[in-house]
Amino acid sequence: MNLLANTGATIGVIVGIVVGLVLIMLLLVCLVRYKKCPPDKIMVIHGKISPNKDGTARNAKCIHGGAALIVPFFQSYTFLDLNPFSISVDLKSALSKQNIRIDVPSIFTVGISDDPTVMQNAAVRLLGLPPNKISELAKDIIFGQLRLVIATMDIEEINTDREKFSEAISRNVEGELKKLGLKLINVNVTDISDDSGYIVALGKEATAKAVNDAKVAQAEEDRKGAVGAAQALMQQRIYVAEAESKAIEGENKAKADIAQSKALLRQREAESMKVAVAAENVQAAKAKEESYAAEQQAEIARALREKATKEADLIVASEIEKRQIEIQADAEAENVRRRARGEADAIYAKMEAEARGVYETLSKQAEGLNKLVQAAGSADEAVRLMIADKLEELVATQVEAIKNLKIDKVTVWDGGQNAEGKTATANFVSGMLKSLPPLDDLYSMTGLKMPKIISPEQKDEEKKED
Repeated sequence: MNLLANTGATIGVIVGIVVGLVLIMLLLVCLVRYKKCPPDKIMVIHGKISPNKDGTARNAKCIHGGAALIVPFFQSYTFLDLNPFSISVDLKSALSKQNIRIDVPSIFTVGISDDPTVMQNAAVRLLGLPPNKISELAKDIIFGQLRLVIATMDIEEINTDREKFSEAISRNVEGELKKLGLKLINVNVTDISDDSGYIVALGKEATAKAVNDAKVAQAEEDRKGAVGAAQALMQQRIYVAEAESKAIEGENKAKADIAQSKALLRQREAESMKVAVAAENVQAAKAKEESYAAEQQAEIARALREKATKEADLIVASEIEKRQIEIQADAEAENVRRRARGEADAIYAKMEAEARGVYETLSKQAEGLNKLVQAAGSADEAVRLMIADKLEELVATQVEAIKNLKIDKVTVWDGGQNAEGKTATANFVSGMLKSLPPLDDLYSMTGLKMPKIISPEQKDEEKKED
């Protein structure tokens, strides 16, 4: 019995330890997998998700501002950022209801919606997308809806009733953004313009209307003021007339006394007038004297001023003329210098071109002579070849020297043959021919020898050598 009791106690202890370990592991798992969602994010739990209360299946479970236990191996979680982002929409050439194209640059502030009915769309369509991709999707939707709203409104409504325009944009855009899980936070239309100038014309029309209304209101107020002034003047005249009538009654009573005292008054006035006229004449004479003196001083000052003005005009005109002459002289000198520089540059360019031509000619001649020397084998042989090449020209020059010699008449006194057996005529002709350099001498000077067929002496020399 004791053994059984001890065995049962041991089994109970082991079971208790196992249960404790299991509970501790469950607690650790709960601590690790129990996730809290911060207020600026949406926690999307995906994996094995329990169905909705109506029995429909769910792809994900969205939690905002709470916490949930993520079942290990069966569920995972991801956060969606609720921070808003701005989208700049620079809409160009949008067609309005009046078929006028306008430009509507605007800025839209958009963010992921925290509405429970819309968060599911965000979890399905935006989970895992980068912010720039989300911004592009929203921008495409905004462009389309913004064009649609502009097409249903007149330019006057768009330009004057901005609140109605913003409400229409918000209504259309937000309805489409909800399909992605987004919400429209703010719309800011920066400016509205068109290429045709219609909006500018509307502004000018409104300005002119406001100015005209102001002028009409001012005229109305002026009219009211004029009427009030006239009424006040009328009351004033009535009161004055009543006061005058009462005053006339008192005046009539006093006229008798006044008439009696007027004679005495006139007498005294005549005496006073006599004294006053005399005093006035004296004062008038003094005043004229002082006036004449002042005018004299003024004329002197005016003459001095006119003189100074004329002198200044003459000096200034002289200075201007002098300066013009100096400038003209400088310009002419500069033109002369420029022409001289141009002529010098032209002469230099001409001489340089001529020098280059001479240089090229001499260079080619030197190159030809060098090749001739190389072909001949030596400089002497090259000289002989050049002279032989020019021999025909030399002979032609000799013949040219005497071909135009005109002998109208030749008188020869022939006394017979001389010692050599030649007549005087033969001596004359022979002397003429000897006046020219013989071909044989020309060939000898160049180191050449006449061909045998031409030079008999050459034949004799060759015979002697043989």
